[in-house]
Amino acid sequence: MDVTLPVMSVTVAIDAGTTGVRALAVDEAGRPVGLSYRELPQYFPRPGWVEHDPEEIWAAVETTVAELRSTLDAPIAAIGIANQRETVVAWDRRTGEPMHNAIVWQDRRTAARCQRLEDDGHLPLVRESTGLVLDPYFSATKMAWLLAEGGLHAGPRLALGTVDSWILWKLTGGEVFATDPSNASRTLLYDIRHGAWSRELCDLFGVPVAALAEVRRTSARFGTTADGIPVSAVAGDQQATLFGQACLEPGMAKNTYGTGSFVLMNVGTTCPAPVDGLLTTVAWALPGAPPVYALEGSIFATGAAISWLRDGLGIIDSPAEIGPLAESVRDSQGVAFVPAFSGLGSPWWDPGARGTIVGLTRGSGRAQLARAAVEAMAYQTRDVVDAMTAAVGHPLTELRVDGGVSVLDLLLQIQADQLRVPVARPTVRETTALGAAFLAGLAEGIWASTEEVAALWRTEATFSPRAPKSVVDDRHATWRRAVDRSRRWA
Repeated sequence: MDVTLPVMSVTVAIDAGTTGVRALAVDEAGRPVGLSYRELPQYFPRPGWVEHDPEEIWAAVETTVAELRSTLDAPIAAIGIANQRETVVAWDRRTGEPMHNAIVWQDRRTAARCQRLEDDGHLPLVRESTGLVLDPYFSATKMAWLLAEGGLHAGPRLALGTVDSWILWKLTGGEVFATDPSNASRTLLYDIRHGAWSRELCDLFGVPVAALAEVRRTSARFGTTADGIPVSAVAGDQQATLFGQACLEPGMAKNTYGTGSFVLMNVGTTCPAPVDGLLTTVAWALPGAPPVYALEGSIFATGAAISWLRDGLGIIDSPAEIGPLAESVRDSQGVAFVPAFSGLGSPWWDPGARGTIVGLTRGSGRAQLARAAVEAMAYQTRDVVDAMTAAVGHPLTELRVDGGVSVLDLLLQIQADQLRVPVARPTVRETTALGAAFLAGLAEGIWASTEEVAALWRTEATFSPRAPKSVVDDRHATWRRAVDRSRRWA
C-alpha cells in the first residue's frame, strides 16, 4: 500500500512577472503543494512607454503570499524571489514610498539615448563589461531618465533597484536593500567579469553608485520577514527558470515559450567573450563557488504571433485553436511568417525589421498561416541555438522547454526536428517559481546540493527528431530567406 508521508516544511517562491504575480509552495520532493496568482496592471502613458505601480506589485505579493499561507499545513522554511528583469523601481529609503511609477523592461522611451551612446562609440565598452547591448530593454537608461526627466534627485534617500530589490525591501520591513548578480547583470551597470558595479559605466549613464543595491549571492539568506521567515534567494526570472529546469551543467539549455521566447544555455564558470547576436549574463552565484554564466537569446514574438492571429486577423477566436488548426495541414505549403512586430531580437538585433508573410498562393488559407506561425517559433529558436552552439564549439544534446506555448505538441515536435535533438517538457510547468524555491531551499539546507536538486527534475513528455534532415533544412532555408526580406524595413 502506498503511504503519503506528511510534508515537514515548504519553500515558497514569489514569481513577480510582467503580467502577474504568483506564489508557489514546494515540498521537499520538489512537488508544488499550493499556488496563488494575481494579475498585475500595466500602464501606457505614451506610445512606447510601459509602467507598473510599485505599490500594486507589492499588494499582489502580499495578497498571493497570504492566500497561499492560508492553504498550507506545513511551516514555511524559506522564501525565494524571482522577478521580471530590467524593470526599474525608485523609492525613498526613509519613507519607503515609491518616487515614480516603475519603468518596465518593455519600455522604449530611451531608444534615442541608446542610439546616441552607440554613435558615440560606447558599445565596445558595454559589450565587454556587461555582455549586453545598448538597448532600452536594459535598466541603466531607464534610471538615467528618472534622474534627468522623472523628477528624481540623487541623494542618500534615493533607492534605484530592480523589482527583486523592491520586494526584498518590503518583505524585510525596509531592512535590506540588495540584489543578486543575475539581476545586476541586466542593468548595463554591472561588470560581469569583476563581479561589481562599474563606476565607469555608472558615470557614463549618469547613475550614482550610492543609489544602487548591494549585490549578494543568488542563494543566501538576505534577511527575514516580520514573522521570522528567511528570505534566502533572489534571481532574475529567466535565470531562475534555467535553475528550475535543472540545467546545472555547462551545455544544458532551456527555452521558455511565452509572449516571446528566452533561450538560455549554461556555459559554466568562465565568462565567455561577447558573442555577436547573443547576450552574456550571470546565471547564478552560489555560496562558496564562482558565478555561473549563461548565453541568452531573446526572441520578441512567440505567443504574440498567436495573439495577432486572433486580435489582428481574426482567423482564430482563442489561442487554444492554433494547435488543431495548424495540425490540419502537413506543412505550411511554402508560407513563411516572420513575426517581427517590434523588430527582431537574437541573433539579429534588428529594430528595423518588420513582420513579414511571404509565399502566399491562391491556395493559402487559415490553416497554412497558423502552421507558419507555429513553425516560426521553432525556426527562431533554431537560429538562436545555432548561434550558441557555434559560440561554445559543441552541439546541444537536449532542449528543456516551458512556458504557456510549450503545451503545443506540434511545436515541440517541429522543434525537435529542427534542432536534431530531443525536446523535453517537464512535469512541473511553473519552472521559474520552482527555480526560486530550489535556490532558497539550498541556502537553508532543505536540499543539500545541486545534484540533489537535479534529481528532482521529471519529464512529462519528450519529443525526438522524426523528419528527414534534408526536408528540415530546406524548410529552415526558406525561413531564412523570409527573414532577409523582413530585415531593415523601417
